[in-house]
Order: sequence, then C-alpha cells, then structure tokens
Amino acid sequence: MRHLIVSILAVAALAHPAPAQDLLAPLQDLVEDLTPRRAPTQRPAQAAPAAENAEGGEEGETPPIPRPRPDDLGADAEVPETAETPDEPVAEGEETAVAAEPVEAGRIYQVACPALLSGAVSGEMLPPIDDGVCKAQSPLSITALNLEGRSIALSEPITTNCLVAGELVAWAGEVDSYARAALDSALVSLSNGPGFVCRNRYGAEDGFVSEHGFANAVDIAGMTLADGRTVSVEADWPEATSPEGKLLRQSHGAACGRFTTVLGPEANAEHRDHLHFDLGCHGQTCTAQICE
Repeated sequence: MRHLIVSILAVAALAHPAPAQDLLAPLQDLVEDLTPRRAPTQRPAQAAPAAENAEGGEEGETPPIPRPRPDDLGADAEVPETAETPDEPVAEGEETAVAAEPVEAGRIYQVACPALLSGAVSGEMLPPIDDGVCKAQSPLSITALNLEGRSIALSEPITTNCLVAGELVAWAGEVDSYARAALDSALVSLSNGPGFVCRNRYGAEDGFVSEHGFANAVDIAGMTLADGRTVSVEADWPEATSPEGKLLRQSHGAACGRFTTVLGPEANAEHRDHLHFDLGCHGQTCTAQICE
C-alpha cells in the first residue's frame, strides 16, 4: 500500500509542477494513518557477568538476593522429612504391607521315610519324641524288614529313625545272602532290642547321652534261620570257627560298612550279648567310624 501511494505522488508531481513539499505533506499524513503502528522494539539488557566463585568475584557485582523465609516458620520449627516414594505404585484399596500368613496351631513338622514308602520296612510314623535331652523329630516304629518279597520278623518293634531303618534292612539283606550261601538256610527273624531308650552311654548316671536316646541306634542279640537254628551272640560268638560264629562275624563286618559305630563282644563287657549299630557322628566331618 505504501509503495502504491508513493507511485501516485510521483505521477502527480510530474503532472503539476508545484513544490514537492506541498504535494507530499497531505499524502504523507494519509500514509501514516493507513500504516499499522508497531510497538517499539526494545533491546535486551546485557546480562551481568557471572561471578567466578563466592570469594573471588569481580568487583562491583551484585550478590544474589536469598529467597524470603516463610512467615509461619518459626526459628525452632523443623522441616518435615519428605516421605519416600515407593518403587511401584500401589493400586487403590491395596495394602502396602503384606500380612504374614498365620501359622497353623498344633501342626507337627516331620519328614517322610523312603524305606517306609517303598515297603522296604513295615511299620508306621510316630509323633516326635521330646523326653528332656532325648529327642527325635520323625521316629518310626518298625515291625518287620522286607527282603525280595519275604518278611523278616522282629522280636519286638524297633523305634528308630529313617536312616537307621534303611541301613538295617540293607544289612539284613547281606546277612541273608551269606546265611543261604554258607549255612544253606535263609534268614527268617531277628532278636532285637527296642531301639529308642532315653539313657546315657552304657547306662551310666552321667556322661554323654547314648545314640539310643536319639532313636539313632539298634541292638541285635541274635537271629533265626529257616531250618530252625537259633544263632545267639552271647552263646555262639565265642565259637569263632563254628558256622554260627562265622555268621555272627560276617554280620558284624557287614554292619561296619553301613554304620558309623559297631560294637560287639570284643568291644567291652557291656556288649557281650548283642551287636550295637548306630549312625552317630564321629570326627569333625562325621565320616570317622568305630568298628569293634
């Protein structure tokens, strides 16, 4: 628009040789009225140079003004700590703390026994034993040992643990194999003690608790063969060269390969009439064995 008006003025000046100022004055007023006014442009203020550090700034710099302290914050007031934000958002209605599951009152924690589950021994689980220092968490009551479909009877039930039960039936299998090969008669029953008895070693008034007190031991006094022969530790051990004496020594030796403690008549007078087997811990690694 401004350029168009200027062109008109130029043509008018040529057509009327009047002084240029007389022609341009009214038209300049018209141009100013038609041209939109612009706000004056302000140059940005030059930023003050940043101070090099708190102590070594340039001379004449104005230090920053601190933010005002809130009026309602007293001199002794404590600023509340900011609550920690959880890592994950909690859904509406969901509790942030998970309550522990209630423990079932009266529940007994025991372990199952593979020898009982597989049928290698006949018997049942017993409640935990807690008789002062004598304890057993998962004792068994064994009534028979089962070998290749045959049942080896016991003179009385044996209260023992699962490990002893498993090793006892394996030991009886070795004794049965020897009896059939050397004496031509199979093993049919054992004469044994009760297993668990809460007492000290050798029945002493003080000293260490016997492995019997932890259902971790069993005593064997003798055995009966299929031909009716009865083999007794007390009666037949002294005859070392007799078939019965050899059977007892083979029984003693087979136990030494399966139990950590095996005691017989040659160990001491307390074992003159039976063989003692247990799985007590000997040595720092529980791998040492006593075979007497």
